[in-house]
Amino acid sequence: MNSRYFIRSFPCVTNKQSLYKMKISRIIFILGLIVSISCLSFVIYQSNNTKREIKEDLVELSNIKYGLFSVEEWKNILTKIIAKKIESLELKGNNRKQMKKKVSDFLYKAISDFEKEYNQKNSRTVGGLFKNIGARAFNVFGEIKESVPHLTNQILDFLDDPKNKKALKGYLTSKLNEYADSTFSKLDYALHDSIISIYKQPDRIATIGLLNAKLNELQQTSNNYKYFLTLLALVMALFIIIIKALTKTEFILLTCICFLFLLLGLTLPMIEIDARVSEIKISLLGEEVSFQDQVLYYKSKSILEVVKLMITQSSFDLLVVGFLVFVFSVLFPLSKLLGSIFLVINPDQKSNKLLNFLVYKTGKWSMADVMIVAIFMAYLGFSGILTEQLHQIENISSRIEVLTTNKSSLQTGFFAFTSFALLSLLITHKLKNNSTSADVQLRRV
Repeated sequence: MNSRYFIRSFPCVTNKQSLYKMKISRIIFILGLIVSISCLSFVIYQSNNTKREIKEDLVELSNIKYGLFSVEEWKNILTKIIAKKIESLELKGNNRKQMKKKVSDFLYKAISDFEKEYNQKNSRTVGGLFKNIGARAFNVFGEIKESVPHLTNQILDFLDDPKNKKALKGYLTSKLNEYADSTFSKLDYALHDSIISIYKQPDRIATIGLLNAKLNELQQTSNNYKYFLTLLALVMALFIIIIKALTKTEFILLTCICFLFLLLGLTLPMIEIDARVSEIKISLLGEEVSFQDQVLYYKSKSILEVVKLMITQSSFDLLVVGFLVFVFSVLFPLSKLLGSIFLVINPDQKSNKLLNFLVYKTGKWSMADVMIVAIFMAYLGFSGILTEQLHQIENISSRIEVLTTNKSSLQTGFFAFTSFALLSLLITHKLKNNSTSADVQLRRV
């Protein structure tokens, strides 16, 4: 009798053991997800902060105020052009003949204009008439005109002297600086110079090159992290969909993963708005002047940074908007996660109206899916507006060659917040199905 009972009960014991092993393996799998996502989130956060600091320094140095709109930059450009033009001035052969003709024509014209003005001025008085007669009698202006060729040669010799060229360059440069300083306000280069000194580079161009190299390396690493994080979110979503019923422990652990995605989505930037002139070429005095990567506008902030910025403003409207964003994007999602954990631990509280509101109703109030769509549409809208405006800059003048670019992009925060919204909906749906089922209750481990 005992033998028969043992034989009959053996399959049942085997099934319980296999179920227990399955539970343990599922918990180990979820714990592996938690560890992987936690470590990856920390690495992503650290990497993003480093990348952000470098990007902000790069944007500051690439700002158009230090390039196309900089008086100091234009002073340097014009000084170089003037120096080049003076150095290239060789008064020999055909060049000397052409220049001699221009100078002599100018002197003849200047003498003739002076003679005409002299005669008109003296014709108004009797004494002046005698002066005009004397000038004609002694052929004063004629003799001056006869000395024009000699004066022309002296002027050309003066211009061709290296010492005089150097003095002319110095004079023109000093006058250019004097005019610029008296006409335009000076730009504060304190931040500009501090960034260059931090990276220990000789000038702005070298610093920009170094920062671009570092940023490209970090961007590639950041993309790999982002793809891996998305893959883990998909694995978790498939796990929730495939498993018919989840234990209390599994619900709590999966909710903790959702919290990690929410935390990452709130603290990392969602959109990066970056509008710049990629290249602009201008022909000045026969020389080509070029500016590259001139940043017109740049902004990159997380949801928490946007909330902080709005709340700290003195405007009442911004304060209200900041508070609403905090409630719908931070407070409701967080209370939903905490309420879900409390309801899983205490299933007898499923009739509690506050818990039901936090777990099942705040999903509608938090509008996580609506926010994701709004962020994505804002990205598309900004991208379209910036692209259109940049194209208009390109068509300003046919004499100026302008190449613009829009480097706006969705950031890791957007993908993390999207993952949280979708995973949270799946967990809530699974929790609701388990709690409303008449025959199935949450199982204890």
